[in-house]
Amino acid sequence: MPMSDSFKDRLFPILKAVSNHFGTPFHIYDEAGIRDTAESLKKAFSGINGFREYFAVKALPNPSILKIMKSMGFGFDCSSIPEVLLSRKVGGYGEDIMLTSNNTSREEFSVAAADGGAILNLDDISLIPKVPEMPELICFRYNPGPRRTGNSIIGNPVEAKYGVSHDQILAAYRDARALGAKRFGLHTMLASNECNYVYMVQTAEMVLELAGWIGREMDIRFEFLNIGGGFGIPYRPEDAPLNLDRMAEEITRRFHRFGQRNGYMPKLFIESGRYMTGPHGVLAVRAINHKNIYRTYIGVDACMSALMRPGMYGAYHHISVPGKEDSLNRVTVDVVGSLCENNDKFAIQRELPEITEGDILIIHDTGAHGHAMGFNYNGKLRPQELLLRSDGRVELIRRAETVDDYFSTLSFAENVMKLDFEFTTSKIHAKK
Repeated sequence: MPMSDSFKDRLFPILKAVSNHFGTPFHIYDEAGIRDTAESLKKAFSGINGFREYFAVKALPNPSILKIMKSMGFGFDCSSIPEVLLSRKVGGYGEDIMLTSNNTSREEFSVAAADGGAILNLDDISLIPKVPEMPELICFRYNPGPRRTGNSIIGNPVEAKYGVSHDQILAAYRDARALGAKRFGLHTMLASNECNYVYMVQTAEMVLELAGWIGREMDIRFEFLNIGGGFGIPYRPEDAPLNLDRMAEEITRRFHRFGQRNGYMPKLFIESGRYMTGPHGVLAVRAINHKNIYRTYIGVDACMSALMRPGMYGAYHHISVPGKEDSLNRVTVDVVGSLCENNDKFAIQRELPEITEGDILIIHDTGAHGHAMGFNYNGKLRPQELLLRSDGRVELIRRAETVDDYFSTLSFAENVMKLDFEFTTSKIHAKK
């Protein structure tokens, strides 16, 4: 959704000063907004003992942001070694971390097992023998296949590479228990950026039903059920937001009903990333060029390396031009970067106030999957990240990449493998 009035009221008056001090482009995040969302999430699910959010580190992997999550009592959902290590650097240990595997290597399992361990959320039954030592607590990611439909981003579960199939899920827990697992969790993830709360309630129903069936078949109890992330945000001004309170009320009711039927109630975990930080970040760019050919183009000092969602997904991100919001002089433009790709556009045929070179443009909702999805194609460098603190300070929390950073992986010790064969234009000959 367009940035909150609170964020706007605190950022826009100081935007010129911030831009002059730090330079553009930059992502800037709102600590107060993130904390407010965290508190509303905890309050909404307070009826389920042990409710916990595991922040999806992939959405915004910055230590300053993760420290905020840690201070709110949240854990960390990770999918790689660097994400696990990053979580540990801010104080996440043991069951504060959940490694949701996906085509996971033995090395990744070994790192997850070290330094206090982590909750392993296995993506496939074939991964069980690859775990160095079966932990006491184990979780599996469930893929319901044709029993459920995914939303437009995740797609059809039958075609998804994620998760254990329905036909395999019981055997997965049996095999894990045979290898020493004594505590159990169950996970699924079927939606991304879903603003229809009913879909998430149905997901909770599905997991509760599955947990009841597995529990009866194996005579086990589940410590937690994780319904994944996927809580959506309204990127367009006309979109309705997720009804968090209604969703939480209905999910809580179903968890209590499960407790009455089964004699216990598991904890509820979620792993929201976008919902936690997406609306609380914006990308500030400066207009540097104005081009009129078949269309009017506004060139800015950032490109897809700073925000690839519009180019990759055709995603909409609202744009404001501070100081000109009420201007009646409006034009239809494409807002573009400098990448040598024609999809390097932040907006296509968007009606905006008339923009002149030097104007600052604010691209909304970049607090998740913005900087994190950056890349270096064309030699483009990723921008800096700033944090607007609750007390009004603006803090640099990641510097911009430099040309030296870009070339750093080209500095290495010589390493040449000598072959036991000689190559000619027509044959390979073994050396004598």
